[in-house]
Amino acid sequence: MQKTFIGPHLRRLRLERGETQGAMAKALGISPSYVNLLENNERSVSVQVLLRLFEAYGVDWREIMEEDGASQLADLRVALQDPIFDTRPDLPQLRAALVHAPDLASAFLRLHRAWAAANDQLLARAEGDGGAISESPEAAVHTVFRRNRNHFRDLEDAAERFWTAPIDRDEVYGALKARLRDGLGITVRLARVEDLPGTLRQYDEARREILLSEALDHTNRTFQLAHMCGLLEQRALLDGLIGRSGISDPRGEARLRVELANYFAAAVLMPYAAFLAEARATKYDLDHIATRFGVSFEQACHRATTLQREGAQGVPFFFLRIDKGGNVTKRFNATDFHLAEYGGACPRLDVHTSFRTPGKIVPQFVEMPDKSQYFVISRTVDRPTWIRHAQDNRLAVAMGCTVDHSAEIGYAEAFSVTATRMVPIGINCRICPRANCDQRAHQAVVLTQPVDEKRRGATRFDG
Repeated sequence: MQKTFIGPHLRRLRLERGETQGAMAKALGISPSYVNLLENNERSVSVQVLLRLFEAYGVDWREIMEEDGASQLADLRVALQDPIFDTRPDLPQLRAALVHAPDLASAFLRLHRAWAAANDQLLARAEGDGGAISESPEAAVHTVFRRNRNHFRDLEDAAERFWTAPIDRDEVYGALKARLRDGLGITVRLARVEDLPGTLRQYDEARREILLSEALDHTNRTFQLAHMCGLLEQRALLDGLIGRSGISDPRGEARLRVELANYFAAAVLMPYAAFLAEARATKYDLDHIATRFGVSFEQACHRATTLQREGAQGVPFFFLRIDKGGNVTKRFNATDFHLAEYGGACPRLDVHTSFRTPGKIVPQFVEMPDKSQYFVISRTVDRPTWIRHAQDNRLAVAMGCTVDHSAEIGYAEAFSVTATRMVPIGINCRICPRANCDQRAHQAVVLTQPVDEKRRGATRFDG
């Protein structure tokens, strides 16, 4: 069983109630020294103490465990890799900050995210993009998912209650249509492309009708119906999650609602325990998994990033999707890997070259500037198209995990981690500290060396 540390949360609980460690120790039936050890994360918390917390303070132990500081610690480590910092606290210092000043640590992370967003947007404005400086709805949603380690227990629980009886895979689409019709009085109709221009799904609330474009294949039609079930049946649950998200911008709230409904749909179509078992049995053969659950490759990738249930965790992955221009169009992250909010991903990532080999898995070992190493697979995916002059509508996705987990991934079996060359990459060109990179597309704001007019480097930025 994985050890659980609740130091910052226990300290905050005690201080909010104005108690001494001795008073809390008495309430929990433990010694003051044990309370001190727990608050400093020098001891993991037992189930018995968690139960006493509930009895004495009315605190749900599941909420405490969900607030685990592991992701925040990882975010602090990533933020402090920013070249704007001359010195970087070591790991014990960061852990101490989370224990003794958790609110300050949270404020620091919010400030750094705001600075990074403003910096990137100022650079974009200098290049003629314009626009106000504010956190984008996509960035706000990413922060919420990141804070929850890309796992939402309440949505998982709701999805597990969704089917009252086992259902065959080839009956799911019909069962979802029947559920919408019988439970909500909503009919589903397939619409011709010309009758639904530029739209894949449309819900007409007045007519109680869902229109699905014929441009959608069967797997995506099924996913859209599961998504609508989430939006309509789980409205109260979604409202609660959005209310606790900290997002106040209506655009961000709307985007979060869509992504949470997508999460619910994936959990319905790919139940947690069954998906995790299949992933482990096949060593994360995502093509096989997609076929087994009747979903798309991209949907299977999404689901693989959410396997972070306490006591039943899968491999922690990051996920990103790019278009042919290299723009990051979607990102999820359950790792310490830092994904850029604006601009493209590092051109050294083979996700860009995967367009040359459509539908083929491209494996790669990479190393970030902080020396962290990852195993990454990339592959193209197709999105629905209905326009005769735009048939090549491919995107590319990348899935990555730390090299420590590569032995669990079948795609890495042909490689030796110790013998394989690590490809040096960065976040993106604007903030990458690697000098003399032959793939640099922009002058990095973190590199201040002057241009040597007597020398021509690999690119025009390092002459």
